[in-house]
Amino acid sequence: MDYRQLGRTGLRVSAFGMGCGNFGGIGSAPEFFGQGEDETEAFALLDRAVELGINFLDTADAYGGGRSETTIGKWLKTKDSDLRDRLLISSKVANPVGDDPNQRGLSRRHILRQVDASLTRLGVDHLDMYLVHEPDPTTPLEETLDVLDSVVRAGKVRYLGASNFPAWMMAKALWLSDVGGLHRFDWVQNSFNLIDQADSAEMLALCRDQGLGFTPFSPLCGGWLTGKYSYEETYPEGSRMTLRPEPYLKYWNETTFGAIDRLAKAASDLGVSSAGLALGWLINHPDITAPIVGPRRPDHFAPMEEALGLELPEAQWDEVGRMFVTGN
Repeated sequence: MDYRQLGRTGLRVSAFGMGCGNFGGIGSAPEFFGQGEDETEAFALLDRAVELGINFLDTADAYGGGRSETTIGKWLKTKDSDLRDRLLISSKVANPVGDDPNQRGLSRRHILRQVDASLTRLGVDHLDMYLVHEPDPTTPLEETLDVLDSVVRAGKVRYLGASNFPAWMMAKALWLSDVGGLHRFDWVQNSFNLIDQADSAEMLALCRDQGLGFTPFSPLCGGWLTGKYSYEETYPEGSRMTLRPEPYLKYWNETTFGAIDRLAKAASDLGVSSAGLALGWLINHPDITAPIVGPRRPDHFAPMEEALGLELPEAQWDEVGRMFVTGN
């Protein structure tokens, strides 16, 4: 396993992070609470991740209605303290955790309550990494940054990040932290993959300029880059497209599927799977720190292992990346 510096911090994270969003649910959606991986399945995935050298676990207070954090906490109790010392636990706050209007967002009240709730469920005394899950237009950014600074100073959190932020908002947040003498965001966690390269336009340039890490989620675009979908066929049973297709419907066209076919051909030539090449492209990206993978079964780690062993010369890396750029 390769380990990379997280932005300009002193923290070193594995080249892949373990996404735990399907433990006890599927993401933050209440209609899927109780689905996803049960404790036995989740424990097996976590064990395999550690065997492969993954050292950071990505969860959130809203995943599975808190079940994801609780599952990780129960798993940690079966391990010795040395493993906890080696692992980096990352959680998030902002998505709804109840029906009350104050059980969501990035207010001072909500963050102070939720950071303690996350620590309790996880059974730890601090979070190594803590992200705001999404922007909150109802709360001043100054209020959010001030309370995040306070939880760092209180020793409950070590490093701060932001997910689903546009570049302009991240730039504003960094400026406010700078002039206010506050702990700043040290990394970004947005969607980024071969199909969705939108952050190439502004965010990655900002990360380079400000020394921010970038840990993309959805590195396989919800399974699209595995080759599991076909333009002329119905969705496979149990696939993400049968559960929550809305974010991906814009990709359902001949252009995208043509690029997926070209990716499959290139992967075959290299002796890896489409998913392995897609992940290999990401970890060879100069602006990417560590993609967040979300395997559902232990064998789903195989593409990650392919990616770690894949050498992509710059010209070949560039060619793969351009497969999905309109006009190429």
